[in-house]
Amino acid sequence: MSITLSTKTSPFPYASIAIATYTQKVDINYDESVDAVTLDFEGSQISANDEIVSVLANAGGLAGDSVKTAAYFELAKTVPTLTAIPDILALLDSLDNHLAYRTFLVGHDITAADFIIWGSIKVAPKFIGFLKNGQQHVHLLRWMSHIESLEPIQTALASLTAAKANKARSNKTAAGFALGLQNAKEGQVVTRFPPEPSGYLHIGHAKAAMLNQYFAKMYNGKMIIRFDDTNPTKERAEFEETILQDLELLNIRGDKITHTSNYFDQIYELAIQIIKSGKAYADDTEQLQMREERGKGIASAHRDDSIEDNLRHFEEMKTGSPEGVRWCIRAKISVDNQNKALRDPVIYRCNLIPHHRTGDKWKIYPTYDFACPIVDSLEGVSHALRTNEYRERNAQYQWMIKALGMRGVDIWDFSRLSFIYTLLSKRKLHWFVDNGIVGGWDDPRFPTIRGIRRRGLTVDALSQFMLAQGPSQAIVSLEWDMIWAINKKVIDPVAPRFWAIVKQNSVFVTINGGPSAPEVKTLPRHKKNPDVGEKRTVFTSTILVEQEDAISFDDQEEITLMDWGNAIVRSKTTGPSGDVTSLTMDLHLEGDFRKTKKKITWLAQPSDDYPLVDVTLLDYDYLITKKKLEETDDIKDFVTPVSEFREEAFADANVSTLTKGDIIQFERKGYFIFDGTAEDGKLEFIRIPDGRAANLASKAGKPGVVTVEASVPPPSGTTADAGPVPSSAMYKVEKIYGEDSVKPVSTTKMYTVANVYE
Repeated sequence: MSITLSTKTSPFPYASIAIATYTQKVDINYDESVDAVTLDFEGSQISANDEIVSVLANAGGLAGDSVKTAAYFELAKTVPTLTAIPDILALLDSLDNHLAYRTFLVGHDITAADFIIWGSIKVAPKFIGFLKNGQQHVHLLRWMSHIESLEPIQTALASLTAAKANKARSNKTAAGFALGLQNAKEGQVVTRFPPEPSGYLHIGHAKAAMLNQYFAKMYNGKMIIRFDDTNPTKERAEFEETILQDLELLNIRGDKITHTSNYFDQIYELAIQIIKSGKAYADDTEQLQMREERGKGIASAHRDDSIEDNLRHFEEMKTGSPEGVRWCIRAKISVDNQNKALRDPVIYRCNLIPHHRTGDKWKIYPTYDFACPIVDSLEGVSHALRTNEYRERNAQYQWMIKALGMRGVDIWDFSRLSFIYTLLSKRKLHWFVDNGIVGGWDDPRFPTIRGIRRRGLTVDALSQFMLAQGPSQAIVSLEWDMIWAINKKVIDPVAPRFWAIVKQNSVFVTINGGPSAPEVKTLPRHKKNPDVGEKRTVFTSTILVEQEDAISFDDQEEITLMDWGNAIVRSKTTGPSGDVTSLTMDLHLEGDFRKTKKKITWLAQPSDDYPLVDVTLLDYDYLITKKKLEETDDIKDFVTPVSEFREEAFADANVSTLTKGDIIQFERKGYFIFDGTAEDGKLEFIRIPDGRAANLASKAGKPGVVTVEASVPPPSGTTADAGPVPSSAMYKVEKIYGEDSVKPVSTTKMYTVANVYE
């Protein structure tokens, strides 16, 4: 049983989705291909908004007085037809007068009449305009606000907003990929993801891998995972394993796994071929001099050496002799092309370090710029997806293909992914690991695949985010809020709910009217999703609450104990510091939870039979204090002094059933991912950002939180006792009035009145 509708249905059936969410009798499905709303209920299909509201009201016991409700249904039909201002004001006056002493239109509880009138006004712009801009319909405005403040109504409106966002995201993604891949044919597209096995994959690599897989699937083609292992100095076999594991974490699996080293023999033969054709030459120019000559457009002294000399030097390079290692092979493209990537790039160089796959067979290795187009062509790659940092090298890529007479490959550029306050440089990330500022390459503060997955980012959210970016050419530093907001939408419907109470200054509460002995009840882990399972909640006459909640209670205030009921605060004891030390409450289960302002989590007093679980809640800040580091910046000057925060807490015993990697919500605290059991036996939970600005802001100075300070080498140009450094980069200006305090003198002609505080 469900309601199916489009976000563009007009007039939009607000009443239908609101009462559907309130009664929870049917599901709501947004389908942009339909034109009208349809209720599929008990074998029949209903398409009129008022009939849908009536059916669901009867099913949910919200029909109310049949005569009065019917009158409001008729009234709702007239709302869209009224255009004359006197008629609109007359109807608003009538409703406002009726609601002057009433909470709802019919009776003392919400009924179908409230839903149908609210929904009809919601789609009438003139009515909304008069309500919001005028002051004479305060009771009707109060009623409208109350209806929209109800949790089910908020949920319904949020689902509509999410559906619109998904539609926009789908349209944006579709637009981004609308052109598809040039020259692509169904079933013949082959893409490749070529990581270098020299480190761990980060979120930037994730975009490349996901886009390659996306296009391969889009055209029913194939994707190759190829390890670009042409530099034995940096590469290790173990990194290949970690890269494959990282890709597995992203649900990315290639149709074939290959290595550039598989083709070393063929690449070598092609190098000889290009030398013989006069399109490459051997050069022994020193590296710094070569860089300077290329920058100034100066030809190498060996550029016009004979083919025989070039081949002889290449053969000497192959042996790895002292003479051979002095030389390299350069493509003979241009000396002074405006595109400096075309200024005779190096395509082969010596390296005497044994290769992790081929051992010491080779002493010469092709550069990436030479090997990549060759292997792409040999492996049947149809489309090479490259970040636009390689755009200047695209002409070089195509030159190599043409010079060697090989099959062509289409290139598709997309922008490199970059985030604020985030480092993607392997060298800089290594610095954090080497200096012990982070715990390793899977640290939750790291942008590595392991790091972001450990912090709770789901593959689904990452995929949605990457595809929303599409093959864009824009080079921007993105905020993290969007990706975490998408992640929240993914995890919220399925994350089980538990409770945790911060240990510091927690308060015991005596509940008068509570059970004389502990009672255990089975409750759903997720109130809106029974498939998540059940949990056991212990009820006792003594409970534990947080200091922050306890200190906010007023005497005789009625509050709601979540999953239990209302209670009235009867007494509160405070200590010398002003902290609450104990509370007494009277259980008041007859109270209406909808009327209380404070709804708090709590835990039963621990006992041998019903113990609580010691947990540590971890939160993190950015590793650096500058949005984007420049090449000239010294990383040591911008390390966040404190970026890990630990809070000790009690949690209900249900968390003991979790396994590492499970995502949950500690209600009123946020989403967390279970990171396993620490050496001290405590369960550790890492907070998952939810995309809100406050959640992504610095946590420094948060009360009750233990900070773990990074051991950072002193910033350049400073001493240990230099004193506080102002955060402003402005130059210092002397005070206008000097250092002496200035007492303003009044020039008013009013008579003098003594200060009441003196």
